[in-house]
Amino acid sequence: MKKVLIIDDEEKLRSLLTRIISLEGFEVLQAGDVKSGLKKLDLHDVDVVLCDVKLPDGNGVEVVKQIKSNYPLTEIILLTAYGNIPDGVMAIKNGAFDYITKGDDNNKIIPLLYRAFEKAELAKRVRVLEKQLADKHSFDKIIGTSALILQAVEMARKVAPTDTTVLLTGETGTGKEVFAQAIHQESSRNKNNFVAINCSAFSKDLLESEMFGHKAGAFTGAVKDQKGLFEEANHGTIFLDEIGEMAIDLQAKLLRVIETGEFLKVGESKPTKVNVRIIAATNRDLEKEIEAGHFRQDLFYRISVFQIQLPSLRERVSDIEMLALHFLRVFSEKTNKQVNTISKECIEALKLHHWNGNIRELKNVIERSVLLSSSKEICIDSLPTEFKHKSDSKGSKHLSAFDLASAEKIHIQKVLNYTGGNKTKAAELLNIALTTLYRKIEEYKIG
Repeated sequence: MKKVLIIDDEEKLRSLLTRIISLEGFEVLQAGDVKSGLKKLDLHDVDVVLCDVKLPDGNGVEVVKQIKSNYPLTEIILLTAYGNIPDGVMAIKNGAFDYITKGDDNNKIIPLLYRAFEKAELAKRVRVLEKQLADKHSFDKIIGTSALILQAVEMARKVAPTDTTVLLTGETGTGKEVFAQAIHQESSRNKNNFVAINCSAFSKDLLESEMFGHKAGAFTGAVKDQKGLFEEANHGTIFLDEIGEMAIDLQAKLLRVIETGEFLKVGESKPTKVNVRIIAATNRDLEKEIEAGHFRQDLFYRISVFQIQLPSLRERVSDIEMLALHFLRVFSEKTNKQVNTISKECIEALKLHHWNGNIRELKNVIERSVLLSSSKEICIDSLPTEFKHKSDSKGSKHLSAFDLASAEKIHIQKVLNYTGGNKTKAAELLNIALTTLYRKIEEYKIG
């Protein structure tokens, strides 16, 4: 039930307003002074406060500021016997919803209350959505307990509260945008826009227009002025994914934005100023791209002030089961299927896979498996064909995940994945003879 608090030292007026407001179905609380009114606010979730301006222990105009500071979602309507313009202006500046005169405006109170309730309700819904968004993009939502992922999270947490430019590196599908969102959410810019653009998805000219906007008539089809993504991200964060794909002459324009905070729209001569934090990401080795003449060294130094390397899924095999179970819950709910477990054989096959597409590939595999599963458990038969030969279900004895042999098999497979199948290099890393490696590959049926 919606709650109204009346703060007024006139008992008869409080009683009259209580009867009128109660008839509308609202719960009404009463207080005769500021002190008791603030106590009521501490004890109850009040939506709207009706407050007199002249009170025994305070001034209502100042009380507005105090209430809005402690209870920002509560709306306040001030009542006064002697309305004056300066008080009304100050009340609104302090955050009051409205300011009305007693007696003359009594017939306005109920309509005004309804409008105040609507605003309070909207503010509460916005707060809930903001919290959901913050929860969704927080560092706590990054799944994994392996040392490399925890190290990456720790570094991201440290840089998040600053305005430092961040470069996220790592293979495709390692979660670079997830990290960028979390960094933005933990920064002081989180009330403003987070804007993402994939630099590999556009041609040079189109990417420039997308990033910086254009004036009407700048090119064929530009029928009106268009804001760019840097303008959309003003006072917020822009995420430049796959920055290594950006054309070299466009890199010079990006460098100008970083250095001066201003840019030229396509077809315009007057610069536009912005205050934007930049987070960039790439799956390329930018230092090699610099040597090849594909990337500007000065831009690299600007964007790599704080660099975070995100590990591949092959480097965090211990997190695969946790991630797979998370995606299982997501897609089971999404498809309304009662699939709630993954077989041990299936988990082992997932751990032995190379995962070129990393977490994104794992997510797709689990979604497919949920759709194909006809039981409450994802089995090896639900996985794509390339996974099945990696299980021990055919032609070899079953190896428990707790067996020493099983651990050895998984480790050998991980090293082979790391060397790209180069057995000589793998044998060196494992510190065993090449003949021993071949024997173990045959024994464990490693593909």
